[in-house]
Amino acid sequence: MVQATIFLWAFVLLFVPTGIVAQDIGVNWGLIASHPLDPKIGVQMIKDNGIKKVKIFDAEKNVLDALSGTDIEVMVGIPNYFLKSLSEKYSVAQAWVKANITAYMGKNGVNFKYVAVGNEPFLTAYNGSFTNLTLPAMKNILKAINEAGYGKDIKVSTPLNGDVYTTPTYKPSNGVFRPDIADIMGDICEFLDKNDAAFIVNIYPFLNLYQNPGFPENYAFFDNPDSTSLDDNGAKYHSVLDANIDTLVAALNVAKYPNISIIIGEAGWPTDGNIYANTSNAERFYSGLLKKIAKKDGTPLRPNTYPDVYMFSLLDEDQKSIDPGMFERHWGIFSFDGKPKFPMDLSGKGQNKTLVGGKNAPYLAKQWCVYNEDSSDKKDLNVKVSWACNNTDCTTLVPGASCSDMGNDTRASVAFNMYYQMANQNKEACDFGGVAKIVKQDPSSGTCKFPIMIKSSQTTSNSSSASASGPSTPSLPLNLNPLLSNNPFDNAFDFTSETAFFTPFQSNQTPIFWVPLSLTLFSFQVQLEL
Repeated sequence: MVQATIFLWAFVLLFVPTGIVAQDIGVNWGLIASHPLDPKIGVQMIKDNGIKKVKIFDAEKNVLDALSGTDIEVMVGIPNYFLKSLSEKYSVAQAWVKANITAYMGKNGVNFKYVAVGNEPFLTAYNGSFTNLTLPAMKNILKAINEAGYGKDIKVSTPLNGDVYTTPTYKPSNGVFRPDIADIMGDICEFLDKNDAAFIVNIYPFLNLYQNPGFPENYAFFDNPDSTSLDDNGAKYHSVLDANIDTLVAALNVAKYPNISIIIGEAGWPTDGNIYANTSNAERFYSGLLKKIAKKDGTPLRPNTYPDVYMFSLLDEDQKSIDPGMFERHWGIFSFDGKPKFPMDLSGKGQNKTLVGGKNAPYLAKQWCVYNEDSSDKKDLNVKVSWACNNTDCTTLVPGASCSDMGNDTRASVAFNMYYQMANQNKEACDFGGVAKIVKQDPSSGTCKFPIMIKSSQTTSNSSSASASGPSTPSLPLNLNPLLSNNPFDNAFDFTSETAFFTPFQSNQTPIFWVPLSLTLFSFQVQLEL
C-alpha cells in the first residue's frame, strides 16, 4: 500500500506570462504574509501576464475590490471554520452570499465563477471534523446563490486533497475513493453532477519527492523517460500528476459519475526551504506542466482534454504554517514583493520568457541589518541568533535552502536582517546586544538573498494559516506525514499573528528553542565557531 501511494500523492501549483497564455491556467493568491503586497499591484500582475483565472482562499474585501471591474474569473473560497455554521443555518449562507457575492455583482463587479466551500476538509488529520458538514454547507451556499439569482453563472464545489482517492493495485485504472469517505464522496459527486460543477483536487508532485527518499525524481516532472514510467495495462504514465488525475478519473467511474469535469485547484513547486525546493526544479516543473496543458492531449483515461489548473501560487507567504515543511513559505512564482523568480512561458511553447513583475512596490529604506564582525562580545551570539529565528522567518537557513551553505557570519546576518525587515526596519530591531549593525550595501551573495521589506498594504488573511492558502495541515495517504510535523522547529517558526510582533531583544532573554547555525535536517541549531 505504501508503494501505491508513492505515485498517487502529490500537490501542485501553476502560473501564466504576458501575451498568449494557455487558457486553462489560473493562479492561487494567498495572503498569509507579514507585509502583503497591495492587491491593486497583485491584480495588475495577473492582468499583465495574461492570466484569466484566480483562486482566493477567503472573501478579502481589499482583494475583491481590486478584482472588481476586471474580466478575471474568480473562484472565492470559504474557510473550514465556517462550515459548521453554514451547514446548520441557512440564514448564515444567505448572509455570506449577500456580503461576499451580491455586494460585488453588477456592471463593475467581480466576475465570480466558483465558490469553493472549505479547503481540503477531508484530510485525515482533521479526524472527520468536517466530514458531515461540507456537503450541507455546499447545498446551503448553492441555495443562497440560486435565491440571489446567480445560479446560472456561479458554481459551487469544494477543493479536496489527493488523499481522497487511492488504488489497491498501484495502477491508476483501479482508483477508488478512500473507504472511510466513499459514501460521502458519492453524495458530493451526485451534487456536482446534478449542478454541472467540477471536482476540484489539489495535487503536489513535490511532496512525493520530499516525503519518499526512494521516489524516482524524474517522475515528479513531465520529462520522465519510458524506462522509469508507470505501465498500466499498456498505458504509460510519465508523471505522477497524470497518474493522480487518472486515479481520480477511475474513482469517479466506480462512483458512477464518469462525466464530472476536473479542476486541479492547486499545483506548483516551492523554490526554497528544502534541497529539492529551488528555482531550477520549479522552472522544470512548470515548463513541463504548461507544455502538457498547451498540447491538450489529456491523459490515458481522459484523452484530448486536460483539467484546468490553478498554479500555487502567486506570491511567497512568510507567515504560513511550516508544519508540512520549511518550504511552505516559498511556493510563489513571484517573491513576496512581486519579483519573478525564474523564466516561465505561460503559452506552453517552451520559450525563455520572463514574467511581468509587480510595479511600484513601496519598499522600505535601502538598508540591511547584518552581523557586526567588530563586536567584542560574541559569547551569546548563538542565543541571539536563535532568538531572532524564533521571532522571524529563517527557513532559508535549513539544509538545502538558499542560505544553508553560507559561513557563520552570513547565517547570523540572515537571521538578524529578517527580524529587522519584518519589524519595519525599527532601529532597535538591529542591535542584539551590539552584535548587529545597519549597513547600506546589499549583503546578498550567490543564492542567498537579503530582502528589503515592503510597506504593508494592511491586507492580511483573516483565515488561520492552517485553513487558508495552500497545502496546510498535512495528512498524507498511508501515514506518509512529513517528519517535520513533530519537530519543535515548526512551532518556533509558526507565527500567524496579524498584529505587530516586534520586541527588542533583551540580553537576559532565552530563545524558545535552540537554533545553532550548524544545521541538521531536524534541528535548527546555531553552533557558531567563535
